[in-house]
Amino acid sequence: MAEIFPTQQTNVMELEFSTPPLRLPDAESTAEFVLTKMLKFCAQKTGVDDVSAVIDHLQQNDNTACQYCRYGMAKQVGESLGALDENIKAVYTLDYDATPEDLCFGETPQTLLVHMIIWAKRKTGALDSLVAALDRALAQKYGDLIGNHQLVHLLDVQVVDDADVQNRTGYGASLSSLHHRPIQVWER
Repeated sequence: MAEIFPTQQTNVMELEFSTPPLRLPDAESTAEFVLTKMLKFCAQKTGVDDVSAVIDHLQQNDNTACQYCRYGMAKQVGESLGALDENIKAVYTLDYDATPEDLCFGETPQTLLVHMIIWAKRKTGALDSLVAALDRALAQKYGDLIGNHQLVHLLDVQVVDDADVQNRTGYGASLSSLHHRPIQVWER
């Protein structure tokens, strides 16, 4: 017994989109944006007139300029990553490069390494890849900017999830630390 299925003819309509498709930013353009905003922030905080003076201070490893640039970079990286990944809840920065002994003898770190903690709903490989790509692009662009082409990393990012924060394990414990609490630079 053969079954007969009714067929219905539909009209097909071709659609044309007048707006171009949405293009997500790549790591290089994001790095350029982060560095531009960081340099402007640092210029404002150090009281210099333009970003070329900030670059001179960074080339001379001026501790004050480096500290403002670390904070400015952390803030811009946090905003950029938060815009690209809805999984991120908050971004923090912390500073633990120099020991008290180093500071006592006037030694300062030789790079602009930015230590960050990203609090995400869950840890994902996609977020790790996003951070790694941005880190490589920032290191290259910043190295070109200050004339140090040997930089490999500018970001030291630790990702914690809700369980880490709730159970106070690993870097999740530092978010509620009484003695060395990181500074929140971005929040959803």
